[in-house]
Amino acid sequence: MHTLRERSLAVLLANDPWQKAALARELGAVDDVGAALEIPEPAGIPGRPARPALVPHTELKQRSVKTPEGLAALMHALAHIEFNAINLAVDITWRFPGMPDQFYLDWTKVAREEAYHFGLLSGRLVELGHAYGDFPAHDALWTMAGKTRHDLLARLALVPRTLEARGLDASPAIRNKLVSVGDRRGAEILDIILRDEIGHVAIGNRWYGQLCAQRGLDPVATYDALAAEHAAPRLRGPFNLEARRAAGFSEQELLRLG
Repeated sequence: MHTLRERSLAVLLANDPWQKAALARELGAVDDVGAALEIPEPAGIPGRPARPALVPHTELKQRSVKTPEGLAALMHALAHIEFNAINLAVDITWRFPGMPDQFYLDWTKVAREEAYHFGLLSGRLVELGHAYGDFPAHDALWTMAGKTRHDLLARLALVPRTLEARGLDASPAIRNKLVSVGDRRGAEILDIILRDEIGHVAIGNRWYGQLCAQRGLDPVATYDALAAEHAAPRLRGPFNLEARRAAGFSEQELLRLG
């Protein structure tokens, strides 16, 4: 029987997005976690399909959600984020040995929920007459994963606590757009995703705080140093302070957002 971490790597390597999502949903708490296992990094990380085409974010065409094509493009962009989020969750699970079992169980729970989100969004795309892969997308989320592949503290600081937390901030405006064009189903999906993503960012915050405490590091000063070292994007408002607070950001951190 493969350990939970080895099974997570198999999810990461899967190229077909629906197979990847299905495998992620099968990750469970009954496996041997394999926390101490040193797993050599194979080629082909991350597994991804031939489509969508990946382009710089500056080359992505802005479309109005008031048009059918624009609404579908927005759903596609969200589905692509969730596809990458599956990869991010299983990558942190297999890549970093030596953590408590609960660390790996937490991140496989995240992977299962990201797969659920991808299924909701890709299903909505089909309802809109499209499929995942029909529109170009960017690779910013995975780029940061590559930058932090040898440093768990940096990964926790800059992926869940930065890039995924930006999703908490963006969610209300996106939901309002969907409501404005009468896409109630899309808005319902956004509500589900926001609910779950608060929990995902909270997991990142909890493990980041624990590692900082173990290493005798100040979390705020350490975050600033890691963000500068890895050229993390600047945080820009408006900020969803309620969601960030629910996800475990300290009042000191929230005050620094401005």
